[in-house]
Amino acid sequence: MPDNASSASPLFIGVDVGGTNIKIGVVDSDCNVICDGHFPTEQAKGPQHALESAAAEVAKLLASAGRSIDEAVACGLGTPGPMDIKAGLILEPVNLPAWRHFNVRDGLASAIGLPVTFTNDANAAAYGEYWAGGGAEFSSMVLFTLGTGVGGGIIINDRWIDGAHSHGAEIGHTVIDTTADARICSCGKRGHLEAYASATALVARAEETVASGVATSLSTLNEITALEVANAAEAGDAVALKLVMDTADYLARGVANLAHVIDPQAVILGGAMNFGAKQTELGRNFLQRIETCVSKWTFPTVANNLTIDFAQLESAAGWIGAAGISRVEYLESQAK
Repeated sequence: MPDNASSASPLFIGVDVGGTNIKIGVVDSDCNVICDGHFPTEQAKGPQHALESAAAEVAKLLASAGRSIDEAVACGLGTPGPMDIKAGLILEPVNLPAWRHFNVRDGLASAIGLPVTFTNDANAAAYGEYWAGGGAEFSSMVLFTLGTGVGGGIIINDRWIDGAHSHGAEIGHTVIDTTADARICSCGKRGHLEAYASATALVARAEETVASGVATSLSTLNEITALEVANAAEAGDAVALKLVMDTADYLARGVANLAHVIDPQAVILGGAMNFGAKQTELGRNFLQRIETCVSKWTFPTVANNLTIDFAQLESAAGWIGAAGISRVEYLESQAK
């Protein structure tokens, strides 16, 4: 990403709220990063405290970079759901119990003195990858975020999909198994992609495998984590490797479904559970397995023209995307 920012360009602020930390940063209209940082959410102190802290931290970071908050023209905010985007409300976030039913959009606008564009954190991450990361060369893309759950975002021609009721792009809750004994998702429904392809699901399947008595190095662990499964697979444990490849198979079902519905140019895989991405043989094999399955399950034209790759921005995707979304809204308002 360029870093030779011009002082003539208006600045855009991004705020990405998480249960533990809030990531913030400022870019210009060409996505040159001016400054960025993070600070503890301290969710128990409530949302207004955190939003005022965000405004103060942004001003401090800009001053350190020799810039001013007065140069900023808009701010983007991404939070975990559920939410009412049109109303600006965060509703009942699992990791932010003190934030329930709070108008975060207006709260941040009041604290920072700028118009705020509000969106789901996964959509913000998707827009970040679309604008400046793994999806930058494409006009349409789907982001799958693989971690504790499976999140995602959909970007088509510079627009993100919020949905009519703020539930657009809930990729992790697409259905891939309709059998009576399908796995139960964190939301309580059966058969959702998240129940099969998340880090939580990988651990659950690994624990079940160990409990069944199958010989594997995973049985020697005090606690099984997705990282430990990956490490065992890289060390040559055939059972662990199968667990990882099964995850790729499950994920490919979700990718194939979205590919047929949207026909995007690219599918980008983000989140912490990337098995080392292209830097490791396991990550490369994981990606290849997904590509093979998607090719088997989709129309040739879809499969042959779909790029599947890993994300590039890591933890910066959310705040960069939030800033980018605020830029789109600002430019559209200026054109009216």
